[in-house]
Amino acid sequence: MKTIPRSADGRVVAFMDIGTNSVRLLLVRINPNHSYATLTQQKETVRLGEGEFVDQHLRPEAMDRAVLVCRKFAELSRSYGAAEIIAIATSATREAKNQDEFLRRLRREAKLDVRVISGKEEARLIYLGVSSGVHLGDKEAVFIDIGGGSTEVIVGDQRQYHYLSSLNLGAVRLTTLFFLPNETAPVEPKQYALIKRYVQNASVRTLQQMQKYDLDLAFGSSGTVENLMDIAARVFQNRGRWRDDSLNRRDLKRVIELLRSLPLDERRKVPGINPERADIIIAGAAIIDTLMEELKLPEIRIISERGLREGLLMDYLARSEHAGLVRGMSVRERSVVQLGRACNFDEPHARHIAQLALEMFDSAQKAGLHDLGARERELLEYAALLHDIGAFLSYNNHHFHTNYLIRNADLLGFDQSELAIMATAALFHRKSQPSKKYAEFAALDKPTRRIVEWLSLLLRLAEGLDRSHMGAIKHARLRAVGRNKASLEITAAKDYQLELWGVQDRFKAAEKVLGRKIELQVVGGKHPRRITEPPQLPRVAD
Repeated sequence: MKTIPRSADGRVVAFMDIGTNSVRLLLVRINPNHSYATLTQQKETVRLGEGEFVDQHLRPEAMDRAVLVCRKFAELSRSYGAAEIIAIATSATREAKNQDEFLRRLRREAKLDVRVISGKEEARLIYLGVSSGVHLGDKEAVFIDIGGGSTEVIVGDQRQYHYLSSLNLGAVRLTTLFFLPNETAPVEPKQYALIKRYVQNASVRTLQQMQKYDLDLAFGSSGTVENLMDIAARVFQNRGRWRDDSLNRRDLKRVIELLRSLPLDERRKVPGINPERADIIIAGAAIIDTLMEELKLPEIRIISERGLREGLLMDYLARSEHAGLVRGMSVRERSVVQLGRACNFDEPHARHIAQLALEMFDSAQKAGLHDLGARERELLEYAALLHDIGAFLSYNNHHFHTNYLIRNADLLGFDQSELAIMATAALFHRKSQPSKKYAEFAALDKPTRRIVEWLSLLLRLAEGLDRSHMGAIKHARLRAVGRNKASLEITAAKDYQLELWGVQDRFKAAEKVLGRKIELQVVGGKHPRRITEPPQLPRVAD
């Protein structure tokens, strides 16, 4: 295998999760500016825990499969120049009486030092991985991760977890306990009820403890719940799974009834199912079915591609010199800054644009010029931070590239509507104004179009006021002047002639959105003055 030399611009680190059902790899490059880029994600089903939970011994053939995959993943990581491979093993390994034999084989054949973690540590890492990818605000949530050998249940908010639990319940474990190795028949109602009763008994203490918490949201982060959502979407809603989709109890029951009624061969053909999960999905479904019933959860939001591996990454960043990337930022801000730094954005300029845009937003709100709220203000800040990232691809028409990147970069903590608002506002921060002739704008409903008109206007004005990227304009405020006029008041700290050029063609856009004539007032600098008409100077290209 060809070796890819380690980049002088970043440190490559691999994170490997050796689970009961699958081995997963996350390979990232951590850059000097504290951003990181995913180089590859890999997953292979190995069924390490197959047959183990009868006598707590890993089967030789299962170890063979796991060691082979781990060796290949380790070789892949080293070919990218990985400076570290951080590998952990979970339920199947920690319960195995022949654990030492398996770990020795990993050291000898895959050159891996694997750390076996406890159930609660697994729950903590899952919390870090999932909570770092969702926006909770001030809400408290339960996180449920159904693995092959264990199920982790966590209660927490955006900042910290409040309760960690690891249950000896998993899709592979329960399949081993309740089904014969070659059993392929449909699952009778009595047998399914027996599995649910077992789940209820095994989780009774955790369920009692969770009565203390007022849960606002529920998240599912495992392959089991993802696949159940895939089936519900395809079979009952005739669609694919959406970003941050939700599985409600009614659809879950319908999926379970469908799967239960089919023999294994037919179950593998159900639209949306992962055929490799067909033999274990009913046991996994019984776990989430029981927990949702007992916790009275009407629905569970599905989190794709975030879990233990991402928790290992977040934990690594928090413990290293890169802690600044994750400390003191919300999920949204961290994700936005990460994208900006990955695109080598001009961070001082972006933050100055955000400052000016927010000052105008706040002053215009106070003056009664708009009725937008905290949500729109936050989206304006993030759109401002990212407004120029398209220049990473090409400066020409970079606003189009920015629009594309915001929509497609998998920013964490945002829903589709919020991404559309940010992307479309950034699209119109220069050149063309919002118009239905642009598909991105036409696709929005009327209230959202009004939001975009305001946010894009504030970005246009802010961009004009930092045309030199020198911070010549320190502050900017919008004020009402009677019923028919508004004033853009700017505080200048140095020569601001280029900034005057920058705003001269933005007044028409401002007047259209404001419904008022606008004047410019300059305070501070060398020449404080009121400018009722922008100076007619040659236009500077954006």
